[in-house]
Amino acid sequence: MTIWQRLFVLALLLGGAWLAVSRIPPLPNADAVDAALPAQPRAGFPAPDFEGQTLDGETVRLADFRGHPVVLNFWATWCGPCRFEMPAIERVAQAYADRGLVVLLINQGESPDAIRAFLQEMGITQTVVLDNGEIGAKQYRVRGLPTTVFIHPDGMIEDVVVGGPMSEAFLEEKVQSITP
Repeated sequence: MTIWQRLFVLALLLGGAWLAVSRIPPLPNADAVDAALPAQPRAGFPAPDFEGQTLDGETVRLADFRGHPVVLNFWATWCGPCRFEMPAIERVAQAYADRGLVVLLINQGESPDAIRAFLQEMGITQTVVLDNGEIGAKQYRVRGLPTTVFIHPDGMIEDVVVGGPMSEAFLEEKVQSITP
C-alpha cells in the first residue's frame, strides 16, 4: 500500500470514529414529549380545531367554518417571506370569496398595534387570529414561518406548505384544489 492509500484509510477510520463519538444523544423522555403533543397535521388528516381571538376581540373557531374551504397562514410582521406573500394571499382571497373561501391569518405572538400597522401598510383585509403559541406551536406544530395549511370544506387537510414566499399562481392552484 502506498502512503496515500494508508492516509486515505486512516482518514476514513478517523472520520467514522468522529461520527460515532459526536452523535447527539437522544433526549431523556423524548418519547413522552412527542406522545404528549398531537401529531403534526398533514395531508389526508383532519385539521385540528382551535379557538382564538381576532384583533377585534371576537372568538373564532376553525369548526365554525366547516363547509367552507379554509386557508390558515401562520405568519409574523418581521418575517420577510410572510411580508412578500401577503399581497398574493389577499388577492387570491378576494378572487375566491364568492366560492366561500375563508382565510385566517394566524399571527405568531405580536402586539395588536404592530399587526394593525402592518395590515394597513399592506392593504390586507383578511381575518387575523392572535396566537400566543397554543395554535401554531402546540396544535399545528409550526416549525417555520410562513406555514400555510389548505383545508377542504369537510375539514380534511389538502396540503401543508412550510416556507415561502408562495407566488399568486401557486396559491391559486392550491386554493382551486380545495374550492368546489
